[in-house]
Amino acid sequence: MTQPDPTPNAEVATPVAAGARAGRRRAAPRRSHTVARVLVSTLVVLAMVSGLTITYLYRHYSDNLTVLDIEDQIVGERPDKVEVAGPQEPLNVLVMGSDSREGENNIDGLTGGGERSDTTLLLHLSADRERAYGVSIPRDSMVDRPACRTEGGAEIPAESYTMWNEAFQLAGPACTIQQFEELTGIRLDHFVVVDFEGFQGMVDAVGGVEVCIPETIDDRAHGIYLEAGTRKLEGIQALNYVRERYALSGGSDIGRMKRQQAFIASMASTVLSSDTLARPDRLLGFLEAATESLTLDEGLGNLVKIAQLGYEFRGIGPDKIQFMTIPNAVDPADPNKLVWTEDAAGVWNALAADEPLTKRLRSDVITAGKVPGSSSSDEDDDEAGSGSGSGSGGGDGLATDEALEAAGLCT
Repeated sequence: MTQPDPTPNAEVATPVAAGARAGRRRAAPRRSHTVARVLVSTLVVLAMVSGLTITYLYRHYSDNLTVLDIEDQIVGERPDKVEVAGPQEPLNVLVMGSDSREGENNIDGLTGGGERSDTTLLLHLSADRERAYGVSIPRDSMVDRPACRTEGGAEIPAESYTMWNEAFQLAGPACTIQQFEELTGIRLDHFVVVDFEGFQGMVDAVGGVEVCIPETIDDRAHGIYLEAGTRKLEGIQALNYVRERYALSGGSDIGRMKRQQAFIASMASTVLSSDTLARPDRLLGFLEAATESLTLDEGLGNLVKIAQLGYEFRGIGPDKIQFMTIPNAVDPADPNKLVWTEDAAGVWNALAADEPLTKRLRSDVITAGKVPGSSSSDEDDDEAGSGSGSGSGGGDGLATDEALEAAGLCT
């Protein structure tokens, strides 16, 4: 069967106050939904730059970065960092995906532009550098937002029972950071905002990312038709796959997030493979796309600092890079919204104290060492939560067959 030409994927977007994206080198806002999930693989590969001594490359890639100082936007006191035992300090990085309907990205026919964030992920790196967690926060989570301040200094009043992603719409990454820290008690060390074009460029640079599709996806109205089987996805095809929520997952955003986690696990494996690291064209292309897509805090404001952070991942095996979604349930007041469960507090408290997550808190984990539908397997590790097989029993914390099938993933 001939695959039809994809058409843009229509999704509803909302405006954001001006100033959500700023820095020395401001570019026109661009559209993104899932690119933030590539940060783990991006940081690891950027570490390779520390071995490149060519001054031009350093300056070129550093100049691609956008640096944002948010200190003047913070309202009130930030939480203290908890002292933990270990050879180093744990690192907490908040990753946000930026999304715009400006110019050519206005593909849904709605009026108005601006940025929003459909993706928020906490990346936690343990003090002993032996494990890393990526914890996704659903955009439809209902939370109490603290008072915020826009880049221009306008005060945004606090609001109870509001959607998680409204913070980014109102006052950009600073408000999301403040909301995260107040709700979780975790002091962030860094933040990264990643945009749409960077995601597509990174996928293309490594020659595509392999996925396993259990059933044919036919949603031509939203730009996607993929026959069942294992295949490599590139460019807009890959983007539409990770954004798809109509023909897969029963319209569930949680299912889509699980599919995104699996895609990034596969991408991390691709980036770390010899096919990428042994090919300068792919490695440099990946670096080009990654650095052009990033907005960072001043602590990560040049390539050396990013490479140093990436170097921290050198001892963590793929099975110790684990992706999960913060425990949640359907909001009793609105079936289209979500609320965090009591286990969510357990996750945040454990990460603040740099403790391994228990099996009960590690619900439906996907790891870079065990991509759904792949033939690879890892030995079970109770402390780190890795395991073999697809996790059909769910006792090891890995995603169950039922959870994978519900997300439209192979088992």
